[in-house]
Amino acid sequence: MKKILIVGGGFAGISAARRLAKLVPADVKITLISEKTHFEYHAALYRVVAGRSPLEVCVPLSYVIPEERVEIVSDRVVEILPEVKEIRGASGSRYRADYIVLTLGSKTGYFDISGIKEFSFGFKSIDDALRLRRHIHELFEECKERADDVSRDFRRMHFVLVGGGASGVELAGELADYTRRLAKKHGIDDSLIEIDIVEAGPRLLSNFEKDVSHRVELRLRALGINVFLNRPLLKEDVEGIMLKGMSVEADTIIWTAGVKAHDLYGATKGFSTDKKGRVIVDKYLQPMGHSNIFVAGDAAATLYSGMAQTAIRDGVLISRNILRDIKMRPMVGYKAIPPAYSIPVGPNFAATIFSFFSFYGRFGWYLRRMADLRFFMSILPFSYAWKAWAAGRVLSESCPVCIESLRRYDIAK
Repeated sequence: MKKILIVGGGFAGISAARRLAKLVPADVKITLISEKTHFEYHAALYRVVAGRSPLEVCVPLSYVIPEERVEIVSDRVVEILPEVKEIRGASGSRYRADYIVLTLGSKTGYFDISGIKEFSFGFKSIDDALRLRRHIHELFEECKERADDVSRDFRRMHFVLVGGGASGVELAGELADYTRRLAKKHGIDDSLIEIDIVEAGPRLLSNFEKDVSHRVELRLRALGINVFLNRPLLKEDVEGIMLKGMSVEADTIIWTAGVKAHDLYGATKGFSTDKKGRVIVDKYLQPMGHSNIFVAGDAAATLYSGMAQTAIRDGVLISRNILRDIKMRPMVGYKAIPPAYSIPVGPNFAATIFSFFSFYGRFGWYLRRMADLRFFMSILPFSYAWKAWAAGRVLSESCPVCIESLRRYDIAK
Protein backbone atom coordinates (compact mmCIF):
# COMPACT_ATOMS: atom_id res chain seq x y z
CA MET A 1 0.00 0.00 0.00
CA LYS A 2 1.32 3.41 -0.97
CA LYS A 3 1.30 5.99 1.82
CA ILE A 4 1.04 9.78 1.52
CA LEU A 5 1.77 11.96 4.54
CA ILE A 6 0.73 15.64 4.67
CA VAL A 7 2.23 17.73 7.46
CA GLY A 8 0.23 20.85 8.32
CA GLY A 9 -3.43 21.86 8.09
CA GLY A 10 -3.10 25.29 6.50
CA PHE A 11 -4.03 26.44 2.99
CA ALA A 12 -1.50 24.21 1.22
CA GLY A 13 -2.17 21.20 3.45
CA ILE A 14 -5.94 21.14 3.03
CA SER A 15 -5.60 21.88 -0.68
CA ALA A 16 -3.32 18.86 -1.16
CA ALA A 17 -5.43 16.60 1.08
CA ARG A 18 -8.72 17.40 -0.61
CA ARG A 19 -7.27 17.00 -4.09
CA LEU A 20 -5.49 13.73 -3.29
CA ALA A 21 -8.64 12.31 -1.73
CA LYS A 22 -10.35 12.73 -5.11
CA LEU A 23 -7.48 11.69 -7.36
CA VAL A 24 -5.51 8.78 -5.93
CA PRO A 25 -6.72 5.15 -5.98
CA ALA A 26 -8.64 3.85 -2.95
CA ASP A 27 -5.76 1.59 -1.90
CA VAL A 28 -3.48 4.61 -1.28
CA LYS A 29 -3.47 5.69 2.38
CA ILE A 30 -3.52 9.45 3.04
CA THR A 31 -2.67 10.89 6.47
CA LEU A 32 -2.69 14.53 7.54
CA ILE A 33 -0.84 15.56 10.70
CA SER A 34 -1.77 18.87 12.30
CA GLU A 35 -1.05 20.43 15.66
CA LYS A 36 -4.50 22.04 15.51
CA THR A 37 -7.85 20.37 15.05
CA HIS A 38 -9.08 23.27 12.94
CA PHE A 39 -8.14 25.21 9.84
CA GLU A 40 -7.50 28.93 10.41
CA TYR A 41 -8.61 31.40 7.78
CA HIS A 42 -5.96 34.02 8.50
CA ALA A 43 -7.45 36.51 6.02
CA ALA A 44 -10.22 37.23 8.55
CA LEU A 45 -8.13 37.59 11.72
CA TYR A 46 -8.42 41.37 11.72
CA ARG A 47 -12.22 41.07 11.95
CA VAL A 48 -12.01 38.85 15.03
CA VAL A 49 -9.98 41.51 16.83
CA ALA A 50 -12.75 43.98 16.00
CA GLY A 51 -15.48 41.97 17.68
CA ARG A 52 -16.57 39.66 14.88
CA SER A 53 -17.28 35.97 15.40
CA PRO A 54 -14.24 33.64 15.42
CA LEU A 55 -16.36 31.09 13.55
CA GLU A 56 -15.24 32.72 10.30
CA VAL A 57 -11.61 32.00 11.15
CA CYS A 58 -11.81 28.55 12.76
CA VAL A 59 -13.21 25.72 10.65
CA PRO A 60 -12.87 22.14 12.01
CA LEU A 61 -10.61 20.03 9.80
CA SER A 62 -13.25 17.31 9.83
CA TYR A 63 -15.57 19.72 7.95
CA VAL A 64 -12.95 20.48 5.32
CA ILE A 65 -11.29 17.13 4.68
CA PRO A 66 -13.16 13.92 3.75
CA GLU A 67 -12.36 11.69 6.75
CA GLU A 68 -13.40 8.56 4.89
CA ARG A 69 -10.33 9.04 2.67
CA VAL A 70 -7.93 11.05 4.84
CA GLU A 71 -6.85 10.11 8.35
CA ILE A 72 -6.43 13.22 10.51
CA VAL A 73 -3.84 12.90 13.28
CA SER A 74 -3.40 15.51 16.01
CA ASP A 75 0.31 15.78 16.77
CA ARG A 76 3.12 18.33 16.77
CA VAL A 77 6.01 17.57 14.44
CA VAL A 78 9.41 17.83 16.13
CA GLU A 79 11.75 16.33 13.55
CA ILE A 80 11.93 15.71 9.81
CA LEU A 81 14.14 12.89 8.51
CA PRO A 82 14.10 13.18 4.72
CA GLU A 83 16.67 10.48 4.06
CA VAL A 84 14.30 7.81 5.42
CA LYS A 85 11.06 9.73 4.66
CA GLU A 86 10.07 9.83 8.30
CA ILE A 87 8.37 12.41 10.52
CA ARG A 88 8.63 12.32 14.30
CA GLY A 89 5.92 13.78 16.50
CA ALA A 90 5.93 15.20 20.01
CA SER A 91 3.72 12.28 21.03
CA GLY A 92 6.63 9.93 20.35
CA SER A 93 5.01 8.56 17.20
CA ARG A 94 6.97 8.02 14.00
CA TYR A 95 5.31 8.43 10.63
CA ARG A 96 6.76 6.99 7.45
CA ALA A 97 5.40 7.36 3.94
CA ASP A 98 6.26 6.99 0.27
CA TYR A 99 5.39 10.66 -0.31
CA ILE A 100 5.68 13.49 2.22
CA VAL A 101 4.12 16.92 1.72
CA LEU A 102 5.49 19.54 4.12
CA THR A 103 3.18 22.51 4.70
CA LEU A 104 4.22 23.73 8.15
CA GLY A 105 3.87 27.35 7.06
CA SER A 106 5.51 30.30 8.80
CA LYS A 107 5.96 31.77 12.26
CA THR A 108 6.28 35.27 13.67
CA GLY A 109 9.76 36.69 13.16
CA TYR A 110 11.09 39.28 15.61
CA PHE A 111 14.43 40.05 13.90
CA ASP A 112 16.24 39.81 17.28
CA ILE A 113 14.84 43.21 18.32
CA SER A 114 15.19 43.67 22.07
CA GLY A 115 11.94 43.38 24.02
CA ILE A 116 9.54 43.03 21.11
CA LYS A 117 8.61 39.39 21.76
CA GLU A 118 8.11 39.95 25.48
CA PHE A 119 6.12 43.20 25.41
CA SER A 120 4.11 43.17 22.17
CA PHE A 121 0.96 41.44 20.96
CA GLY A 122 1.36 39.04 18.03
CA PHE A 123 -1.05 38.77 15.14
CA LYS A 124 -0.51 35.37 13.54
CA SER A 125 -3.24 33.08 14.90
CA ILE A 126 -6.76 33.01 16.31
CA ASP A 127 -5.26 32.82 19.81
CA ASP A 128 -3.31 36.03 19.13
CA ALA A 129 -6.43 37.77 17.81
CA LEU A 130 -8.60 36.78 20.78
CA ARG A 131 -5.86 37.74 23.27
CA LEU A 132 -5.58 41.18 21.68
CA ARG A 133 -9.36 41.66 21.67
CA ARG A 134 -9.56 40.71 25.34
CA HIS A 135 -6.80 43.21 26.13
CA ILE A 136 -8.63 46.01 24.28
CA HIS A 137 -11.82 45.34 26.20
CA GLU A 138 -9.96 45.31 29.50
CA LEU A 139 -8.47 48.70 28.59
CA PHE A 140 -11.87 50.23 27.93
CA GLU A 141 -13.40 48.75 31.07
CA GLU A 142 -10.53 50.12 33.14
CA CYS A 143 -10.67 53.51 31.42
CA LYS A 144 -14.40 53.82 32.08
CA GLU A 145 -13.74 53.42 35.80
CA ARG A 146 -10.70 55.71 35.83
CA ALA A 147 -11.55 58.37 33.24
CA ASP A 148 -9.59 61.13 34.99
CA ASP A 149 -6.43 59.03 35.15
CA VAL A 150 -6.72 58.14 31.45
CA SER A 151 -6.96 61.79 30.43
CA ARG A 152 -3.60 62.35 32.12
CA ASP A 153 -1.94 59.07 31.09
CA PHE A 154 -2.30 59.12 27.30
CA ARG A 155 -0.38 55.85 26.92
CA ARG A 156 -3.42 53.83 28.04
CA MET A 157 -5.41 54.45 24.87
CA HIS A 158 -2.44 54.65 22.53
CA PHE A 159 -2.21 51.74 20.04
CA VAL A 160 0.93 51.26 17.95
CA LEU A 161 1.10 48.76 15.08
CA VAL A 162 4.62 47.92 13.96
CA GLY A 163 4.68 46.85 10.31
CA GLY A 164 3.15 48.51 7.26
CA GLY A 165 2.38 45.35 5.30
CA ALA A 166 -1.07 43.99 4.52
CA SER A 167 -1.70 42.63 8.04
CA GLY A 168 -0.77 45.91 9.71
CA VAL A 169 -2.85 47.99 7.31
CA GLU A 170 -5.93 45.76 7.65
CA LEU A 171 -5.79 45.73 11.43
CA ALA A 172 -5.10 49.47 11.73
CA GLY A 173 -8.10 50.35 9.57
CA GLU A 174 -10.42 48.07 11.52
CA LEU A 175 -9.13 49.27 14.91
CA ALA A 176 -9.78 52.90 14.00
CA ASP A 177 -13.49 52.18 13.63
CA TYR A 178 -13.77 49.58 16.39
CA THR A 179 -12.09 51.56 19.17
CA ARG A 180 -14.29 54.57 18.48
CA ARG A 181 -17.39 52.42 18.65
CA LEU A 182 -16.15 50.99 21.95
CA ALA A 183 -15.50 54.51 23.26
CA LYS A 184 -19.12 55.44 22.55
CA LYS A 185 -20.45 52.32 24.29
CA HIS A 186 -18.26 52.89 27.35
CA GLY A 187 -18.88 56.62 27.54
CA ILE A 188 -15.25 57.55 26.89
CA ASP A 189 -14.09 60.59 24.94
CA ASP A 190 -12.79 59.15 21.65
CA SER A 191 -10.27 61.97 21.37
CA LEU A 192 -8.22 60.02 23.94
CA ILE A 193 -7.69 57.24 21.37
CA GLU A 194 -4.58 57.40 19.23
CA ILE A 195 -3.52 54.81 16.65
CA ASP A 196 -0.12 54.76 14.94
CA ILE A 197 1.22 52.51 12.22
CA VAL A 198 5.01 52.36 11.98
CA GLU A 199 6.92 51.18 8.90
CA ALA A 200 10.69 50.80 8.60
CA GLY A 201 10.66 51.42 4.83
CA PRO A 202 9.83 54.52 2.79
CA ARG A 203 6.19 53.51 2.13
CA LEU A 204 3.43 51.18 3.21
CA LEU A 205 2.76 47.95 1.27
CA SER A 206 6.22 47.96 -0.28
CA ASN A 207 5.39 44.87 -2.40
CA PHE A 208 2.73 46.80 -4.28
CA GLU A 209 2.76 49.60 -6.83
CA LYS A 210 3.36 53.09 -5.44
CA ASP A 211 -0.16 54.22 -6.36
CA VAL A 212 -1.65 51.46 -4.20
CA SER A 213 0.57 52.44 -1.28
CA HIS A 214 -0.36 56.10 -1.69
CA ARG A 215 -4.12 55.49 -1.77
CA VAL A 216 -4.00 53.21 1.23
CA GLU A 217 -1.95 55.75 3.17
CA LEU A 218 -4.49 58.47 2.37
CA ARG A 219 -7.30 56.19 3.56
CA LEU A 220 -5.51 55.46 6.86
CA ARG A 221 -4.88 59.14 7.49
CA ALA A 222 -8.53 59.90 6.71
CA LEU A 223 -9.45 57.42 9.45
CA GLY A 224 -7.33 59.43 11.87
CA ILE A 225 -4.38 57.03 11.95
CA ASN A 226 -0.85 58.42 12.25
CA VAL A 227 1.51 56.94 9.65
CA PHE A 228 5.25 56.92 10.40
CA LEU A 229 7.56 55.89 7.55
CA ASN A 230 11.32 55.27 7.51
CA ARG A 231 11.16 54.45 11.21
CA PRO A 232 12.80 51.07 11.93
CA LEU A 233 12.13 49.70 15.39
CA LEU A 234 15.21 49.58 17.63
CA LYS A 235 13.84 48.19 20.90
CA GLU A 236 10.77 47.92 23.13
CA ASP A 237 10.20 48.01 26.88
CA VAL A 238 7.22 48.24 29.23
CA GLU A 239 6.72 51.96 28.52
CA GLY A 240 6.81 51.96 24.73
CA ILE A 241 9.10 51.58 21.75
CA MET A 242 12.27 53.22 20.51
CA LEU A 243 12.28 54.03 16.80
CA LYS A 244 14.96 55.56 14.67
CA GLY A 245 14.95 59.25 15.59
CA MET A 246 12.02 59.12 18.04
CA SER A 247 10.38 57.25 20.90
CA VAL A 248 6.71 56.39 21.31
CA GLU A 249 5.01 55.75 24.66
CA ALA A 250 2.13 53.28 24.50
CA ASP A 251 0.74 50.39 26.50
CA THR A 252 -0.42 48.45 23.43
CA ILE A 253 2.20 47.50 20.84
CA ILE A 254 1.04 45.13 18.09
CA TRP A 255 3.71 43.36 16.06
CA THR A 256 2.62 42.72 12.44
CA ALA A 257 5.99 43.23 10.79
CA GLY A 258 7.79 39.94 10.46
CA VAL A 259 7.27 36.33 9.51
CA LYS A 260 9.78 33.56 9.03
CA ALA A 261 9.70 29.98 7.86
CA HIS A 262 9.12 27.29 10.46
CA ASP A 263 12.27 26.48 12.45
CA LEU A 264 12.12 22.79 11.49
CA TYR A 265 13.02 23.52 7.88
CA GLY A 266 16.32 25.11 8.80
CA ALA A 267 17.03 22.35 11.32
CA THR A 268 16.45 19.54 8.82
CA LYS A 269 19.63 17.91 7.58
CA GLY A 270 19.91 18.02 3.81
CA PHE A 271 17.56 20.99 3.24
CA SER A 272 19.01 24.16 1.72
CA THR A 273 17.36 27.41 2.73
CA ASP A 274 17.46 31.02 1.54
CA LYS A 275 17.98 34.18 3.64
CA LYS A 276 14.35 34.05 4.78
CA GLY A 277 14.66 30.46 5.96
CA ARG A 278 12.54 29.11 3.09
CA VAL A 279 13.45 25.79 1.51
CA ILE A 280 15.08 25.95 -1.91
CA VAL A 281 13.01 23.69 -4.15
CA ASP A 282 13.25 22.37 -7.70
CA LYS A 283 10.66 22.84 -10.43
CA TYR A 284 8.48 20.15 -8.85
CA LEU A 285 8.53 21.85 -5.40
CA GLN A 286 10.88 19.19 -4.04
CA PRO A 287 13.84 20.14 -1.80
CA MET A 288 17.02 19.97 -3.86
CA GLY A 289 18.33 16.40 -3.86
CA HIS A 290 15.20 14.81 -2.34
CA SER A 291 12.63 12.97 -4.41
CA ASN A 292 9.02 12.38 -3.35
CA ILE A 293 9.29 15.01 -0.61
CA PHE A 294 7.50 18.27 -1.35
CA VAL A 295 7.42 21.69 0.30
CA ALA A 296 4.41 23.93 -0.26
CA GLY A 297 3.16 27.32 0.81
CA ASP A 298 5.02 29.92 2.85
CA ALA A 299 8.15 27.81 3.35
CA ALA A 300 8.88 27.13 -0.33
CA ALA A 301 11.30 29.61 -1.91
CA THR A 302 9.06 30.47 -4.86
CA LEU A 303 8.18 33.81 -6.45
CA TYR A 304 4.83 34.44 -4.75
CA SER A 305 5.41 32.46 -1.58
CA GLY A 306 3.49 33.77 1.42
CA MET A 307 0.14 34.24 -0.32
CA ALA A 308 -2.85 31.99 0.38
CA GLN A 309 -3.58 31.65 -3.34
CA THR A 310 -0.02 30.47 -3.94
CA ALA A 311 -0.27 27.90 -1.16
CA ILE A 312 -3.51 26.52 -2.58
CA ARG A 313 -1.98 26.22 -6.06
CA ASP A 314 1.08 24.53 -4.58
CA GLY A 315 -1.15 21.91 -2.98
CA VAL A 316 -2.98 21.28 -6.25
CA LEU A 317 0.26 20.88 -8.23
CA ILE A 318 1.82 18.55 -5.67
CA SER A 319 -1.27 16.32 -5.52
CA ARG A 320 -1.28 16.14 -9.30
CA ASN A 321 2.39 15.17 -9.41
CA ILE A 322 2.01 12.51 -6.74
CA LEU A 323 -0.75 10.90 -8.79
CA ARG A 324 1.38 11.09 -11.91
CA ASP A 325 4.32 9.49 -10.11
CA ILE A 326 2.10 6.68 -8.78
CA LYS A 327 1.03 6.02 -12.37
CA MET A 328 4.70 6.20 -13.44
CA ARG A 329 4.16 9.28 -15.55
CA PRO A 330 6.48 12.33 -15.65
CA MET A 331 5.75 15.17 -13.24
CA VAL A 332 4.58 18.62 -14.28
CA GLY A 333 6.81 21.63 -13.58
CA TYR A 334 5.84 24.52 -11.31
CA LYS A 335 4.67 27.77 -12.85
CA ALA A 336 4.41 30.90 -10.69
CA ILE A 337 1.08 32.67 -11.18
CA PRO A 338 0.64 36.23 -9.88
CA PRO A 339 -2.09 36.27 -7.22
CA ALA A 340 -4.86 38.82 -6.92
CA TYR A 341 -4.73 41.08 -3.88
CA SER A 342 -7.44 42.66 -1.77
CA ILE A 343 -6.61 44.72 1.32
CA PRO A 344 -9.48 46.01 3.48
CA VAL A 345 -8.79 49.36 5.18
CA GLY A 346 -11.62 50.00 7.60
CA PRO A 347 -15.37 49.49 7.01
CA ASN A 348 -16.57 49.32 3.40
CA PHE A 349 -13.17 50.10 1.87
CA ALA A 350 -10.61 47.85 0.24
CA ALA A 351 -7.85 48.10 -2.32
CA THR A 352 -8.37 45.18 -4.71
CA ILE A 353 -5.86 44.49 -7.48
CA PHE A 354 -6.45 42.05 -10.33
CA SER A 355 -3.56 42.01 -12.80
CA PHE A 356 -3.65 45.48 -14.40
CA PHE A 357 -6.95 46.50 -12.78
CA SER A 358 -7.33 48.19 -9.40
CA PHE A 359 -10.53 48.89 -7.50
CA TYR A 360 -10.83 51.03 -4.38
CA GLY A 361 -13.52 51.85 -1.88
CA ARG A 362 -16.84 50.05 -1.43
CA PHE A 363 -16.62 48.09 -4.68
CA GLY A 364 -13.14 46.87 -3.78
CA TRP A 365 -14.48 45.83 -0.37
CA TYR A 366 -17.38 44.00 -2.02
CA LEU A 367 -14.94 42.07 -4.25
CA ARG A 368 -12.96 41.06 -1.17
CA ARG A 369 -16.03 39.71 0.60
CA MET A 370 -16.99 37.77 -2.52
CA ALA A 371 -13.48 36.30 -2.63
CA ASP A 372 -13.90 35.17 0.99
CA LEU A 373 -17.20 33.49 0.14
CA ARG A 374 -15.72 31.84 -2.93
CA PHE A 375 -12.92 30.35 -0.85
CA PHE A 376 -15.29 28.90 1.74
CA MET A 377 -17.41 27.40 -1.03
CA SER A 378 -14.29 25.73 -2.45
CA ILE A 379 -13.63 23.80 0.79
CA LEU A 380 -17.08 23.38 2.38
CA PRO A 381 -20.60 22.31 1.41
CA PHE A 382 -22.69 25.37 0.53
CA SER A 383 -24.65 25.49 3.80
CA TYR A 384 -21.48 25.35 5.91
CA ALA A 385 -19.68 27.79 3.60
CA TRP A 386 -22.50 30.32 3.92
CA LYS A 387 -22.54 30.01 7.72
CA ALA A 388 -18.76 30.47 7.98
CA TRP A 389 -18.80 33.48 5.66
CA ALA A 390 -21.84 35.06 7.29
CA ALA A 391 -20.18 34.69 10.71
CA GLY A 392 -17.88 37.53 9.68
CA ARG A 393 -20.87 39.88 9.96
CA VAL A 394 -21.90 38.69 13.43
CA LEU A 395 -20.74 40.61 16.48
CA SER A 396 -19.35 38.37 19.20
CA GLU A 397 -18.38 40.46 22.21
CA SER A 398 -17.40 39.44 25.72
CA CYS A 399 -17.31 42.50 28.00
CA PRO A 400 -20.52 43.31 29.95
CA VAL A 401 -20.89 46.80 28.46
CA CYS A 402 -20.74 45.52 24.86
CA ILE A 403 -23.05 42.59 25.59
CA GLU A 404 -25.65 44.97 27.05
CA SER A 405 -25.25 47.28 24.05
CA LEU A 406 -25.89 44.36 21.68
CA ARG A 407 -28.94 43.35 23.72
CA ARG A 408 -30.42 46.85 23.50
CA TYR A 409 -29.73 46.89 19.76
CA ASP A 410 -31.54 43.59 19.26
CA ILE A 411 -34.53 44.83 21.26
CA ALA A 412 -34.65 48.03 19.22
CA LYS A 413 -34.74 46.02 16.02
